[in-house]
Amino acid sequence: MFSNFNWYSRIRKTLEKFHKSRGFPQFHSYVHGGNLESTGNLKNRSFLPIHCNKSTIFFSSFSSGNPIPNPNPNPSLLSECVKKDDFDDSEERDYRSKEKCSDGFRALDSFGTPSGFHNSNPDMNDSEEDEEEEEEGDDEDEFRILDSFDRDSQRKEGTRTVEERDEDGFRHPLVREICRLIELRSAWNPKLEGELRHLLRCLKPRQVCTVLHCQADERVALNFFYWADRQWRYRHGPEVYYAMLEVLSKTKLCQGSKRILCLMARRRIERRPEAFGYVMVSYSRAGELRNAMRVLNLMQKAGCQPDLSICNTAIHVLVMANRLEKALRFLDRMQRVGIIPNVITYNCLIKGFCDVYRVEEALELINEMPLKGCPPDKISYYTVMGFLCKDKRIKEVRELMEKMVTDGNLLPDQVTYNTLIHMLSKHGHGDVALGFLREAEEKGFRVDKVGYSAIVHSFCQEGRIDRAKEIVNEMFLKGCIPDVVTYTAVVNGFCRIGKVDQAKKMLQQMYKHGCKPNTVSHTALLNGLCRTGNSSEAREMMNRSEEEWWTPNAITYSVVMHGLRREGKLAEACDLVREMVKKGFFPTPVEINLLIQSLCRELKVGEAKKFMEECLSKGCAVNVVNFTTVIHGFCREDDLESALSLLDDMYLSNKHPDVVTYTTVIDALGKKGRLDEATELTKKMLMKGLIPTPVTYRTVIHRYCQNGRVEDLLKLLEKMIPRQEFRTAYNQVIEKLCSFGNLEEAHKLLGKVLRTASRTDANTCHVLMDKYLSKGNPLLSYKVACRMFNRNLIPDLKLCKKVSERLILEGKTEEANKLMIRFVERGRLSPQLN
Repeated sequence: MFSNFNWYSRIRKTLEKFHKSRGFPQFHSYVHGGNLESTGNLKNRSFLPIHCNKSTIFFSSFSSGNPIPNPNPNPSLLSECVKKDDFDDSEERDYRSKEKCSDGFRALDSFGTPSGFHNSNPDMNDSEEDEEEEEEGDDEDEFRILDSFDRDSQRKEGTRTVEERDEDGFRHPLVREICRLIELRSAWNPKLEGELRHLLRCLKPRQVCTVLHCQADERVALNFFYWADRQWRYRHGPEVYYAMLEVLSKTKLCQGSKRILCLMARRRIERRPEAFGYVMVSYSRAGELRNAMRVLNLMQKAGCQPDLSICNTAIHVLVMANRLEKALRFLDRMQRVGIIPNVITYNCLIKGFCDVYRVEEALELINEMPLKGCPPDKISYYTVMGFLCKDKRIKEVRELMEKMVTDGNLLPDQVTYNTLIHMLSKHGHGDVALGFLREAEEKGFRVDKVGYSAIVHSFCQEGRIDRAKEIVNEMFLKGCIPDVVTYTAVVNGFCRIGKVDQAKKMLQQMYKHGCKPNTVSHTALLNGLCRTGNSSEAREMMNRSEEEWWTPNAITYSVVMHGLRREGKLAEACDLVREMVKKGFFPTPVEINLLIQSLCRELKVGEAKKFMEECLSKGCAVNVVNFTTVIHGFCREDDLESALSLLDDMYLSNKHPDVVTYTTVIDALGKKGRLDEATELTKKMLMKGLIPTPVTYRTVIHRYCQNGRVEDLLKLLEKMIPRQEFRTAYNQVIEKLCSFGNLEEAHKLLGKVLRTASRTDANTCHVLMDKYLSKGNPLLSYKVACRMFNRNLIPDLKLCKKVSERLILEGKTEEANKLMIRFVERGRLSPQLN
């Protein structure tokens, strides 16, 4: 951050002596733009004061020019947990060794954004971020890392112990205070920032790991990681990098994982196989299988030897990507190099077999595991049981449970029964789940309210409310008091069968039994009201939410909004969406589109456009479909100018029109006869690389044939077909020309159709022949039939008989006989019948 740190140190010491001689408690030095000026004139500069004393020096990362007060942390908190360290020369040298941040203000801005994902990193350059990707190779390339496995070194290292997460760290006051400050990041000021910086320097690395794990939003955790890494007198410990990679492995933020892995290499932090495994899992969650497997090549280049954990991760990634055969080949390869699979390896493969409905092979693998020195555990059996429950093979579930006892010596415990109860209830087998519950209780296991609630929910989903109520009463008799989840399931069950009044009574009973309904309970009741056409009552119930001490969420607003929309109360629905946005909940593009469609159906396109623009201005996820719906509404009202204007506005809003948008406007222009504009718009669509769909072809063909612009249509088709081949394009042109009575142009295009001998081409010829007959011109029908015979196409016999009869009536017996002789020659008609 400083251009000349030694120069700054000399000035600081001189100023300290000067201030001490004058009796001042502290001195002010000034930094310009985060960098102390070493040379040049200091006039006409904007300065930020830095408050310094003997123990601490704080730098502001805010771009504000206001003086920053001394941001000391909470004294009461620090008196118990923090002991202030003096700032000595060794810390100065440590700070000098840290990488420079080109812009300290930008670093904090990235963390202060609540939902932004800032990927800047002072230790990353473009060459590292944009590493050259290798082409996907065969299994030999991806499995090459297994060749570097060293059995001797593996024996020496033994089994590496994994550090357990410090559970007490979540209750540490410093951790709680930092998490509180992070939650206030949208309202940060210099004082809060200073507190966070000071607390950060007092944390141990394991406590920093706890802070990362406490974040509900992984993007916020990643931004905090980068922000903390740039702070003065602080440096991440190696375990912090692993904690950050573990957090990111639960998300799709694969690029962030890769950058941290590169950052570890740059700072010479040991990268163990689990670090690469975290990155692989992150790529897998993002659906990037090729990049996930390329991590193995990156691991090989880093000189990191594979172990069983990274092999299990690779098999898991392949199984999740439905590449079971490749996972089996990887297993074979790892066994050949001496890596012995464990029960986790086999459990991944068992899940893979079940995912592709090969449960018999999964059972065979369970039978083979003891022979390979790795007996199956309960998870092995639970995985197959879950698939059997889903496939409604309940009898086999019981048989597998007996096999688990006899072959595996694994006695069913409470976890076993709870697992079976939940799996069976989830897939609609409430009676069978209840049977296992009885069996568990007979064996002395106590089923908790969670298991009972699962059975109640299953019965309610099937509409068996009376049976569900019996289970609830049984819970009371056994001293297992129902919780809010149990009651909510019953409320939802009543609403599903239309008994909303009973659902209201159940909600009141919850209060009587000391169970306060939550947002989910009220949302279930609101859904029932909206389904029965009482959306106004549901809206009033939402307005009383503060009085009844519950808070609507995004699903609550969505349920009531859809109810108002279905009842045609569109103005109220739009007002509810506006209120929803004010409360911080944003409707999805689908919900916005449903409202826009409803407004357009009622010919309120102007209101639909206004509503969409409001949603866009307030940060809602408005997409191209929403714009297309409004454009279609304008086109239906024949307001082409507004439609074209909105099409231009899409570019200003960075919403690029798709092929559906262009097709809608092209159809409207063709309907008005403005084919020149339609042609230009079609060419513009093709220039943007958009591929015309069959609907686009039908629209263009219909409008051009309707206006008799056949030559322009053919020129346009010649430009469209190379982009996306459409075999029946000319067939549709001929049929459409026939429908509009333009038989002459249709006959000219017959040669383009007869280039192939398909059933579609024959049908097109039949349409033209039939049209000639209806116009009283059987001779042209006869000529079309002859051309079909010449192209090895057999015309319809019944139609040709009609043509022959009409030719005979007009005195053209020779042509009629020739037509029938053609069928005799092809074996479709006997000579005697002729």
